[in-house]
Order: sequence, then C-alpha cells, then structure tokens
Amino acid sequence: MPPKGAKKAAAATANKTLVLDNGAYTIKAGIVSTGATPTYDDCRVVPNCIARSTRDKCTYVGSELDGCRDFGELAFRRPVEKGFIVNWEAEKAIWEHELMGEAAGAWWRCDPTETNLVLTEKPNCPKELQKNCDEVVFEQFEFAAYYRCVGATLNAYHAPTAASSLASQSLPQECLLIVDTSYSDTTILPLYNGKLLQSAVRRLTVGGKLLTNYLKELSSLRHYNMMEETYLLNEIKEAVSYVVPSSQQFARDLERTWKGRVGDRRELDASIVVDYVLPDYENAIHGHARPHDAAKSRMRRGLQPLQGPREDLLPLGNERFAVPELLFNPSDIGIQEAGIPGAVMESLSVLPEALKVGLLANVVVVGGNSLIAGFMERLETELRALVPVGYLLNVTRADDAVKHTWLGGARFASEQERLREVLVTKAEYDERGSTWLVKRFS
Repeated sequence: MPPKGAKKAAAATANKTLVLDNGAYTIKAGIVSTGATPTYDDCRVVPNCIARSTRDKCTYVGSELDGCRDFGELAFRRPVEKGFIVNWEAEKAIWEHELMGEAAGAWWRCDPTETNLVLTEKPNCPKELQKNCDEVVFEQFEFAAYYRCVGATLNAYHAPTAASSLASQSLPQECLLIVDTSYSDTTILPLYNGKLLQSAVRRLTVGGKLLTNYLKELSSLRHYNMMEETYLLNEIKEAVSYVVPSSQQFARDLERTWKGRVGDRRELDASIVVDYVLPDYENAIHGHARPHDAAKSRMRRGLQPLQGPREDLLPLGNERFAVPELLFNPSDIGIQEAGIPGAVMESLSVLPEALKVGLLANVVVVGGNSLIAGFMERLETELRALVPVGYLLNVTRADDAVKHTWLGGARFASEQERLREVLVTKAEYDERGSTWLVKRFS
C-alpha cells in the first residue's frame, strides 16, 4: 500500500479535467486537457432529465430523449430543483449514462479515478446539499480531484466580445456583472476579480420553467388542455415568444390581439397572431408556426375533412409576448418582485460607487431566456432609464448564452497552476472529511 503522500501526488497529476456545468434543464460537459485551448465545440449539451412516455411506456435518460418519436404526455423527472441537485439517484443515473457509458462517445467518456472534476452550483446552496454532492463525487464516483464553485464566477475567465479581448489577457476580469436567466430562476451576480460579492447577489423566481408553466395554463384555459404537454409547450415558447420593446408597446400589442366583445368582434392583427400547427406524432414530430388564418383556426377536429391531411391549430396572440413579459414584470401574475432591470439596480445599490461604475460597464447576460427575441434590447433600454446619465452602460449577450459558463470553466481548468490551487484530492477528502470540504469551498 503506497504512503499517503504518494497517493496525493498521483491524484494531483491528473492531466485532464471534466468541466461540468450542471444546469436544471441541460448539462454542459466536456473534457479539458492541461494547456489546451478549449472552444464551444468541445462542450456537449444533454438534457438533464429522465423522461417516461405514458404512451409507449419507454424511459429516456438524458440524450436518449433525442431519439424519442412521440413527445405527447411525457412525464419528466428532473434531479435539479431551484438550481440545486436534490435527487442524486436520478442525477447519478444521468451522469453514468452520459459521461461514463456508451452515450458519451470516445471523446467525452472519462474514468473518474483518472480525472479531475470542476462542478458548478447555484449561489446560496444549502450546506447539507453541498455535503451530499461532495460525498457522491468522492465516495461513489471517486474522482481524482474536485473543485465545486458558483457557476457564474467562471464567466470571469472568458471575455464575451472581441471588443473586450484586451481584458482577456489578464484574467479573471476585474469587474463583471452576470445576469443569468436560466431554467430555474434569474440571478444577478456581481463579480470582482473573479470573486462573488455575496451581499449583492439577487434572485428572481422567474425562469424558463415558470414561463413554460404559465404558457401551459394560458393555452389550457383558452384552447386545449395542455397541462401534460410540457415538452410541446416549451418548444412553442422557444419558437414564437418575443419581448416587446417597452411597457407602452405591451399595452398597444394587447389591444391589437384583442378579439373584442360578443357582438363587437375585431379582426386580429396578423402581424402578431400566429397559428401553431400541433404535431400528431405520426406524420410530424415537431410543430411549426405560420401566419394566422381566421377561417382555418375556427375549424374543429370534427369539421375537418375526412380525406386528406387533418390539422390541430393552436392560435397564439398575446401569449407570445405576455409570457416573457414576466421577466420584466413578475407582478403581472402576482409575484411581488422587481423585474430583471430592477433587480440589477437593487444589487448595485449595496455596493460602493466605484464598483458600480466598473460593473455597469461590463454587464454580460447568459442563460437560455436571453435568446428570446427582443430580450436584450428591452433589458438595455430599461437599464439605461435607471442608470445615472454619466455612467457608461455596456450590456452584451454571451457569444453562446448556454455554453458560455462552461467555456469559462474550461479555460480556468486548462491553466494547471490556477487549477492546482483550488483542487481538493480524494486523499485529502478521505483524511479530513466532508465537513472540512464544505468549509474549504465556501
């Protein structure tokens, strides 16, 4: 049996690192070698879920969902709630399938005992959940070495635009304000020299999951019962949603999509209202949107022709912009929180004036909700109205809003000296235990 010192040295010399951005909706993962120059192409994105179909009785783990041919009434089991891993039984099955099984492929498959792990988490994670995570990583997977950190801090190791390429020569960036609007929630995270300013972190409960659920409720109330069609409604949300430029435009668009009262019907604005052709999962797996046709939208299944193609249409009017509006006005459905611009200003209000100036000059938006059409323009417009006139405001979306955090982590992991400073080896964990590790990473 080798001495402890030899064991530590062997673990510390692992020359490849698995960078794992473990999101609630998707897992972003990739292997990074020491001294390499990682790119977005090195990152693999897989669904972070186990889905079971009530129709064909099949169970789909992670990327197997891509092979599903019938998304109707899929029941999802997601191991991450509110950004935190709460179901390790499911998460462990997904990791084993996607990172160590045949689904991983030769490039992404890893042997944990010969691999370091950099794992992201949401801020303010309960200590018991962190302790569970550490125990699974070292006692069940037995990774050689491990570093757990708040995912947003890794963005400081990657400059989002060519304009800021000079800053990337001295990473981490000095001042960086991350707006992370993802599946679970939206968080405002100010960073200084790569360190999270904990007192200024702000969280909104509005995320992609809430938006999809709200669209399900609206569609079920006005058209068909869609409460079990989570996958389909999420697909519709991503395809047709847009953010209006201002609150005034929101009111105008509401008027243009109003059908009017009984006896005083109005023509709907065809530039806003669309008909979404629902998939039948026989001839079509995915639906599509097309311009609104009043005659066709009035047809019911029983009135459709017996011969030829049959269609189910879901007319979408104010749902297109009322759903993503919750990111800016959560009070529309009774959530007593400020929107994203208000949360940004709340975060900055507790910081010194000099820091505010630096952070506002470098605001980077990540997360899938930022891909909604019109989101960035609305965010910048509303922030500009709240920020003092003399301040420089620079708001940019990451080159790849979904993989951006992963790439920052990959660049961090590729620098051996920097990585060695933060890694904890399995030998150290075995010697000192999980309570010490929680304190070390805090």
